Amino acid sequence: VQLQASGGGLVQTGGSLRLSCAASGRTLDYYSVGWFRQAPGKEREGVACFSSGDGSTYYKDSVQGRFTISRDNAKNTVYLQMSSLNPEDTAVYYCGADPVRECPDFRVLNSHGADYWGLGTLVTVSS
Repeated sequence: VQLQASGGGLVQTGGSLRLSCAASGRTLDYYSVGWFRQAPGKEREGVACFSSGDGSTYYKDSVQGRFTISRDNAKNTVYLQMSSLNPEDTAVYYCGADPVRECPDFRVLNSHGADYWGLGTLVTVSS
């Protein structure tokens, strides 16, 4: 599966952005998809995950209630709707996919990452 992330940009504190992760080559029905981010000088971290098996979603504590991950089967695309953004959300965001039915917990997500990656998209939140 090939992934292409898009939708990043510059936004003010409190603003919103929607990131897209478009897949090609295979249907995302068989892949759990996560959104990850890496800020300058920091390690990559998982922020949200969508399980392929039952559509369960999982979020890093600091984005819970502000970010929403979803999947559009017809478009074979996973989205990350981000709201109430703050400067700490500034990072390059990546989507990654694994051929598993259930998202792993975030310790595994952070250490393993994903088998398939899209190029990153930069999100900059100004104060």
